[in-house]
Amino acid sequence: MNRFRPFLMERWQSTWEYVVDYNLSESGVHPMTVGELLALAGADVDHVLLGYGQSNGSEELRSHIARLYRGATADNVVVTNGSAEANFVVMWNLVEPGDAVAALVPTYMQAPGLAHALRAEVREIPLRLGLGWQPEPDDIAAAVTERTRVIVVTNPNNPTGAVLSDEARAAIVRAADRVGAWILADEVYTGAEHAGPRTPSFFGDYPRVVATGSMSKAYGLPGLRVGWVVAPPDKADELWARTDYTTISPGELTDRLAAMALRPDVVGRIRERTLAHLVRGLSVLEDWMRETGVFSWRPPEAGAICFPRYDLPINSSDLAERLRADRSVLVVPGDHFGMDGYVRFGYGLPESALRTALERVGETIRELRPAGVG
Repeated sequence: MNRFRPFLMERWQSTWEYVVDYNLSESGVHPMTVGELLALAGADVDHVLLGYGQSNGSEELRSHIARLYRGATADNVVVTNGSAEANFVVMWNLVEPGDAVAALVPTYMQAPGLAHALRAEVREIPLRLGLGWQPEPDDIAAAVTERTRVIVVTNPNNPTGAVLSDEARAAIVRAADRVGAWILADEVYTGAEHAGPRTPSFFGDYPRVVATGSMSKAYGLPGLRVGWVVAPPDKADELWARTDYTTISPGELTDRLAAMALRPDVVGRIRERTLAHLVRGLSVLEDWMRETGVFSWRPPEAGAICFPRYDLPINSSDLAERLRADRSVLVVPGDHFGMDGYVRFGYGLPESALRTALERVGETIRELRPAGVG
């Protein structure tokens, strides 16, 4: 029996994101140009030979990535084509038919979808809005059994932008340690915090952690398609071997550009650019949501995403389709995360584009709002 399930959100985005006028489905900040990056780095790429590069990533790039994780060296790192390949090879390596996989939800649905395709049972651990999008420790303990092979964590979270508390992190580690499970920590939004310190990685908290990340969200460089896995060295070697069957190697040019971006003298300026987009965009979005009067939300802590609940008489997928067809604006319906009545807004666009897109959404909201409301 074919266990493949289409990845609803990615199909939705891939189909329409370059057709609509305004894309509010994107979860990162407005991307940089090659020229911007080269100017920040004070470098050029004329010398880069467009051959096959080191298949697990150049030593320079892996060393820069390792500096983001306590206790890591280049030997812990495998560079991949985006975090999508990173998550894929991890699940392919760890999960066998009949295993159980626990996942904190709502979440980016790649890993649960892969678990289902690999004939594993998926057990959900709900993140509760009333707790600030945190899990109940009892829910974690109940979902993790002797059959659990992997606990999937997206931290900071997609779609909510919440960061797990120290108590929640400790409960996840305890549950994993109790049964010897691995933790797959998808940490692509780390570095895109709105305030406070960088979210600490799960890597280093527990021996069986595989952390994934990418240049897409916190760095504004999704077009590089550079991601990575950070894992114990023997596990990193196993995952590297899996990439021989997928993409073989990252692109040589994108490897070099990513290494430039992660240089200590460059990465801080990229983060300043990212933070400016986040602060400005969230302010515009929250002001607009207050004015519409149909949304309730918890402010995100990281990433260019907000996951408000709306009070309108329409299903979330129907709302998203209406916005696409009538207003040429793309959003992600809560249905794609198993949560109707919510919508995920991305607010990383330039301010003028964001304001225009939200004005268009507002037109549809006014059409849908019951008479006498607002």
